Amino acid sequence: MRRPNLTNEEELRWAKHSYGENFGYRRKSLSSATGGEKLGCSLYEVEPGRRAWPYHYHGANEEAIYVLEGAGTLRMGGVKVPPEKGDYATFPASPEGAHQLVNSSDEILRYLCISTMAEPDATVYPDSGKVGIVVGAASGGPKEKWVLSGLFRREDGVDYYEGED
Repeated sequence: MRRPNLTNEEELRWAKHSYGENFGYRRKSLSSATGGEKLGCSLYEVEPGRRAWPYHYHGANEEAIYVLEGAGTLRMGGVKVPPEKGDYATFPASPEGAHQLVNSSDEILRYLCISTMAEPDATVYPDSGKVGIVVGAASGGPKEKWVLSGLFRREDGVDYYEGED
C-alpha cells in the first residue's frame, strides 16, 4: 500500500516542453506527486545541445541541482564549470545565484532540481533583460494556482505614480 507522500518516478508521466532549437526538457514533478508545498523537486532530462531554462535567478526561491547522469556546462556566478554525475550545486535567491545548465554532451543529461517554493516570486533573466512575476504559487508550482503572472522587459518599467489619480 502506497502512502500519499511517497511516489516512485516510474509511476509518473513525463511532461515535455520545447521551444526552438535551444530549449527543451522532459520533467517529472516529484514534489507535486507527493503533495509537497514548501519544497519542490523535479526530475529533468535534457537532450544533447539543449537547455531547460535561460540564464536566470530568483528573488524569493533558492534552487539546487544534483546531476544523476550525463554531463554539461553550468554557467553560474560569471563562470562556466563542467558538472558531471554526482555533482551538486546551489543557487541562492539573489543575482549571485544566476545560473543555467546546458547539456553540452552527446548523451541525455538527467538531474534533480530542488527549490524552495516561496511566493510571490520574481525571476530575473540577465541576458535578455526580462523579469517574470508569479503570485499565488511558486514559479515552479501548479499554474492553475497562479492568480497573477507576467513576463516583462525591465526597460518597460513605469514611474510608481504614472497613471494614478
